[in-house]
Amino acid sequence: MASVYWLIFFVVMIGIELGTLALTTIWFAGGALVAFVLSLFGAGVELQLTVFVIVSFILLFFTRPWASRYLNRNTVKTNVESLIGRTARVTQQINNELGTGSAIVGGQEWTARAQNPEDIYEPDAIVEIQGVRGVKLIVSQKKEAE
Repeated sequence: MASVYWLIFFVVMIGIELGTLALTTIWFAGGALVAFVLSLFGAGVELQLTVFVIVSFILLFFTRPWASRYLNRNTVKTNVESLIGRTARVTQQINNELGTGSAIVGGQEWTARAQNPEDIYEPDAIVEIQGVRGVKLIVSQKKEAE
């Protein structure tokens, strides 16, 4: 009877994975499949549960980083993530001490602050976006091409 439960659990985990495509339940489906096979050979429920946990965590810890790296490499960065690394043109002096500064990137004007609090960037300077905090660009001196 345990094999039926493992099979149902396997199908549910695969169904959730197909529905989300988030690489969250596939590892437990693998553990359930191994436990299902053990149940067919008459292994005890304790052994099935132990093997399920061990196999699931082995799959999770050893294959998830690999799968995430190779399956998500074509993910297109959108919105704010796509700004990091781009260049912007300063439109108002960026001075953290005075709390001033703005820059244009992609045709949109943003409030901007220097990554290094002592740095001051004058209008028309070209800066590199290092990050975004709230609605402010965090910028630094544009590195020259090597």
